[in-house]
Amino acid sequence: MCSDRSGRTRADWVLFIARDWAKVIGDEHQCAMKQASELGDFDQKSKNMLIALGSNATLGGMSPDTLIRAAIEEMQSQTFMIRSVSRLYLSPAFPAGSGPDYVNAVVSAKSTMTPLEALSALHAIEAKFGRQRGLRWAPRTMDLDLLAVESRVSPSRATQIKWRKMPLEDQMRQSPDRLILPHPRIQDRAFVLVPMADVAPDWRHPVLFRTVRQMLDALPPEDVAALQPV
Repeated sequence: MCSDRSGRTRADWVLFIARDWAKVIGDEHQCAMKQASELGDFDQKSKNMLIALGSNATLGGMSPDTLIRAAIEEMQSQTFMIRSVSRLYLSPAFPAGSGPDYVNAVVSAKSTMTPLEALSALHAIEAKFGRQRGLRWAPRTMDLDLLAVESRVSPSRATQIKWRKMPLEDQMRQSPDRLILPHPRIQDRAFVLVPMADVAPDWRHPVLFRTVRQMLDALPPEDVAALQPV
């Protein structure tokens, strides 16, 4: 059998290459298994969550700011560990003219719940505080939005981008049928970013790669000035 100057035959070289590829494939498999394990662990560990609260209607004599404070206490009892709470802000209803001014806030919390479990818990709190789901952007006693869960993008980067870039007129006719993380409207809304800057100014959007401070600075100054502390 022919051999090269190193003394290796063609069969030797085939065996050498096969062993090298086996090592590469094995390393890639171990890496993939590690990533899958880390993703699985994500839902078992305590996670940082950012949650927006809003109210522009009364309930049983409770004003919107009282409702917001009561909802935060209720969240604490629903396996959310509240880490910090923003100031309360008065902001014009969105879209303009859709109702009375809102009281808005953002909380930073930790929870071992999955994002979907957390969303379900938030919906239950909304219902407890009289939320009725009907006309979109109608006045509401309680509005709770799961803004972000650490740096998770869900259900996919493409879906998040699709809803983030959707024109306003389409937003008014459509609503997503699944949880989208980060919330696709974070970067557009002063009533989210202003209180969010109180509790998580350095949180970085995992798709836009901008911090809360940077997104807030990019908003029109008049949008930011429209918010007033309660």
